[in-house]
Amino acid sequence: MADVILVLNAGSSSIKFRAFRVDGGELALVTRGQIDGLGSMPRFVAFDAQGQPTGDKDWGSSGIGHDEAVSYIGQFLREHRDGHRVVAVGHRVVHGGRTFSKPVVVTPEVLDELDSLTPLAPLHQPHNLKPIRVIAARNPDVPQVACFDTAFHATQPALASTFALPAALTEQGVRRYGFHGLSYEYIARTLPDAAPAAAKGRTVVAHLGNGASLCALDAGRSVASTMGFTAVDGLPMGTRSGNLDPGVILYLQDELKMDTRAVEDLLYRRSGLLGVSGISGDMRTLLASDDPRARFAIDLYTYRIGRELGSLAAAMQGLDALVFTAGIGEHSPEIRQRVGELARWFGVELDRNANESGGPCISAASSKVSVWVIPTNEELMIARHTREATGIA
Repeated sequence: MADVILVLNAGSSSIKFRAFRVDGGELALVTRGQIDGLGSMPRFVAFDAQGQPTGDKDWGSSGIGHDEAVSYIGQFLREHRDGHRVVAVGHRVVHGGRTFSKPVVVTPEVLDELDSLTPLAPLHQPHNLKPIRVIAARNPDVPQVACFDTAFHATQPALASTFALPAALTEQGVRRYGFHGLSYEYIARTLPDAAPAAAKGRTVVAHLGNGASLCALDAGRSVASTMGFTAVDGLPMGTRSGNLDPGVILYLQDELKMDTRAVEDLLYRRSGLLGVSGISGDMRTLLASDDPRARFAIDLYTYRIGRELGSLAAAMQGLDALVFTAGIGEHSPEIRQRVGELARWFGVELDRNANESGGPCISAASSKVSVWVIPTNEELMIARHTREATGIA
């Protein structure tokens, strides 16, 4: 029976998981999968490291919750092939607030503190914490580590993280935190091998997926980002609005009589690519469509990336490298080409053939800014943190 570190990423209706073998060397992926449709029509799927299906279960309309889902994942690992023993569990937790600037082993006191941060991420934090409670109650001897999407951005200076609000509100935690930190940290750790010059210089990383943001790295440290107090800020996303004039919120409430929950639903679930196009929040669907609304949504998306890229370059007073990552960033040559064209004034020139083939280096030899495609791996980052925090060999 092999020892594994289990990584869990829990949402409101799903739990994604990956298990990494611990054998003294580099962590090796054993299996990955997810349970979707929690509370409605749950279904479990799992794959081995090569992407071959290894598990499939459908509960129909009977429904299961997070408790049963976590238990089933544990059962699957114990019975998978020769069996796997979970020696530690790492969790993606969206918000660490001002308290947690690095991964932490979860204790009852830590869990209470994480609970208190729920108002900062009400749509994510409660679901991130559910599996922690389940495992703590059923397997209290298994160490658990919370890894935060905000922690990597703790290096940002006060000028980058402070809103122009009364100081008392800033002291209460109303400030820019930044998110997708686990993805950016993985890229920052990968850059020295993939692109040594970029690792030492001024780099903007574009994490473009259903959630999207940009981060400015100066010698591998986060100095500015597009997401702020919440993960709805910054770029337009699949269904999230991105940056919005606060006066719009007041208008929606005062003139259209929308309550807080209705505004929340609008900004998080009915805006972004979906809202603008009226077709879909999935970039693949929009790119395949001839509908003018789809093309306009893509134009707006890339325009905003171009604007924010300029903002982050200004924060670093220059730009040496640009890195694309996450689902859209890694797999859409068209979006990369569009962003590259908008950044030509920086001296960005893409090699069309290299871009179509996916890189890793997709800039032309004459480009003043090197451009890269580097796949992210947030789960491996969490597994590494879990290993380091627990001292597992």
